[in-house]
Amino acid sequence: MRRGYARSEERNAAARAQLEPLEPGERPRPLVIAAVLAAVLAIANVVAWLAGLDVNGKDPGAFGVLLFAVLMLLAAWGLWQRRYWAVLGFEALLAITLCIAALSLLVASNVAAVVLCVAILGPAGWLFWKLIRVMGRLQAPQRVR
Repeated sequence: MRRGYARSEERNAAARAQLEPLEPGERPRPLVIAAVLAAVLAIANVVAWLAGLDVNGKDPGAFGVLLFAVLMLLAAWGLWQRRYWAVLGFEALLAITLCIAALSLLVASNVAAVVLCVAILGPAGWLFWKLIRVMGRLQAPQRVR
């Protein structure tokens, strides 16, 4: 068991050593995409609410809509500022979204539902995977030049 853990730790150390820390002001493409997505979700949610869109035949409450919008705008700001907590939080939301879409795919009753689930799983899975490396680069120690 110890030998297996030691080998795993060696691989982890090698992977960490290869990570280049983000340069000042550098924003990798997945980070920009995540920030824009968070801002778009916030704005679209408020616009849909103001337009009177119903959710399952009911009006969503103003508190919930505005709370979600504020959280998404805070996430967008944190992502743009390259804050680790923002990337980690957005990763958690992506993970929840992926789980829900995957479980929904299991019970999808028509082609439109399957297409919607796959349309969510593909891009969200890609973004989730790409943000993992960004998180590593955010935590990588700055190298002396």
